[in-house]
Amino acid sequence: MGLFKRNPFGHILFVKKWLIRIVGAMTHRRFRGFNELQIEGSEIIKNLPETNVLFISNHQTYFADVVAMFHVFNASLSDRDDSIKNIGYLWNPKLNIYYVAAKETMSSGLLPKILAYVGSISIERTWRAEGKEVNRQVKMSDITAISKALDDGWVITFPQGTTTPFKPIRKGTAHIIKRYKPVVVPIVIDGFRRSFDKKGIRIKKKNILQSMEIKEPLVIDYENESIDQIVEKIEYAIEQHPSFLKVIPQDEIMAQEQLNKLRKWKVKE
Repeated sequence: MGLFKRNPFGHILFVKKWLIRIVGAMTHRRFRGFNELQIEGSEIIKNLPETNVLFISNHQTYFADVVAMFHVFNASLSDRDDSIKNIGYLWNPKLNIYYVAAKETMSSGLLPKILAYVGSISIERTWRAEGKEVNRQVKMSDITAISKALDDGWVITFPQGTTTPFKPIRKGTAHIIKRYKPVVVPIVIDGFRRSFDKKGIRIKKKNILQSMEIKEPLVIDYENESIDQIVEKIEYAIEQHPSFLKVIPQDEIMAQEQLNKLRKWKVKE
């Protein structure tokens, strides 16, 4: 790799590699130390094609969700099954992982700008800007950027476009799926909202059970399924369909609390 080789967005890969190493080393204990990230299904990562893969996930914080995925993806590619133990996997990270994020979020300070260089596809939200509701057209340059990223590698997107749970799926994700026909891999995360502040920078609580489940790629009929059908499939896949909203019995809550206590005092490997 040439020292100044660039990706399709003009980012120098040598710089990007070192940023991933540094950010990864600084954040590792957030997922294996202060808290313990429970991972399921990471073996799926190793069997994915090199390009045109779209990860869809529910969203709980601005930055911690994506950072955790970078850890899990690279650990899996280094033959660590459901584990991010030993951060040696960061030495040779996958450099063609991208994620979709709001442009105003990624330009709001030094840290967001660093994280943007690591792999952000920064787009203008069509429904909200500067804390206010808006209604504007999708910019074709944003769609082109996502297409470029899929052509080069993997893209992570949060189809609800917000960290608020059970909000509607934005149809733009379904349009991208129909148009570019990527391999669509669902991810379900939990515990990040309780562990971190909304931005995912400050640790709010320690010893919180965090989880990340990577599911088998969705089976999609790209030609015949409608946008609404794909949206519904996404809702179920990332467990954000209204049917997942249910009253949890008290005994189930108590059993989960007991399990969390056991996990809290579990001796790390």
